[in-house]
Amino acid sequence: MTSTLRRAGGFAAVGTLALAAPELGTAAAAPFAIVALLAAFVVDEGPVFELFARPQDRRDGRLNGLAGFALAATGLAILSTAPRESMPTAVFVAAILVVAYGNVGARAVEQWWTDPGRAIAGFSVVAFLAAVAGQLVVGWNLGGVPDLAAVVFLAAAGALVAALLRSMLYERDDPIVMLSTGLLLWLFHAIGVESGLVEVSVALTVTVALGYVSYRTGTASVPGMVTGVLLGLLTIVFGGVGWFAILIAFFAIGGLSAKYKYAEKERRGAAEDNEGARGSGNVLGNAAVALVAVIGFAASTGMQVDSTLFRFAFTGSLAAAMSDTLSSEIGVLFDEPRLITTLERVDPGTDGGITWQGYVVGVVGAALVAGVAVAVFTFDVPGLAALTVVVGGVAGMTVDSILGATLEGGRVGNQTVNFLGTLAGAVVSAVLAVALL
Repeated sequence: MTSTLRRAGGFAAVGTLALAAPELGTAAAAPFAIVALLAAFVVDEGPVFELFARPQDRRDGRLNGLAGFALAATGLAILSTAPRESMPTAVFVAAILVVAYGNVGARAVEQWWTDPGRAIAGFSVVAFLAAVAGQLVVGWNLGGVPDLAAVVFLAAAGALVAALLRSMLYERDDPIVMLSTGLLLWLFHAIGVESGLVEVSVALTVTVALGYVSYRTGTASVPGMVTGVLLGLLTIVFGGVGWFAILIAFFAIGGLSAKYKYAEKERRGAAEDNEGARGSGNVLGNAAVALVAVIGFAASTGMQVDSTLFRFAFTGSLAAAMSDTLSSEIGVLFDEPRLITTLERVDPGTDGGITWQGYVVGVVGAALVAGVAVAVFTFDVPGLAALTVVVGGVAGMTVDSILGATLEGGRVGNQTVNFLGTLAGAVVSAVLAVALL
């Protein structure tokens, strides 16, 4: 057993202290606070120090990593014992165990394989199982009957959120991963899970299978795969199968368009990095607005907001993402692009450069999303509903191109421009829905 795996096991043992929360009640933070104090000010040598010390800890002569981990757990424990609006104990336990035991899974896999995809899979599987077990133990100790659908969903969502953050950050950022995971799981718990255990299990199986296919076919990087699986799971659980159909249509068609004539795009100097595989930034830039819309839809009952607006915001944002993706990936193959703001000739791949062929393909992309939306949703006036989605998609594509020509580069990156373009598509579609329907 290597030192990294032993160290991960030590952190997992500390994380297991969370299971004592039902017995400790308001003192649930005490064990972690004690560990943080010992790590920061007392333990500076000996076998315990050697077990938990990371390379930087040895240079500093202090267990900073363990102290940060324990302090993050202390913070979540305090939130779970607050007098009012406290974090559910099961969520607190799941967030800690996801990080603590997920790292054990990743380190164990790394003993045998160097493939980052397998390490992420090891992290996610062990984190999921630990979170399920932790929630069940806490539920039974508190004398209640756990909702198995909610248990599975929160465990899966927590494992995916932590795996995504872990792949984007560094090992020493476990406290950030833990706190972020806990707060997001708290939000998901507050929204509630209406689906049954079978529906949640099928949703998880389908999204994981599709994520694996996207990774193996090269249409998504490891972080992009995890992001896609998480978005898919949340979309199915909070929205439904129809919402997921629109999301997967965008990812499938958009991913294939990035691969289309990739060698020719490389020759023109306009190819995407990583052989067209989507990373987490690309996925979130195109789908973050859609995710907020589906969460808003799930929470709309308590917000006294018409849920239909979130449906149009969702479809409009993805129509904009589809339009922009197809217009960029296909349009770049044609000669004589012009800058959208001045119409002057520019080189292929220039930010804000468009061709009429690419623009037409972008309109077709918005129409594809509108067609899927009309097929899976029930609208009073399907024709007008489709029109609002198409107009929103084209508007978002246009905004994306204008921002690319004027702001992109320097401090404003492509992901930010994509986000603002999809936001424009969502807003235009929602406003048109209010005006026309």
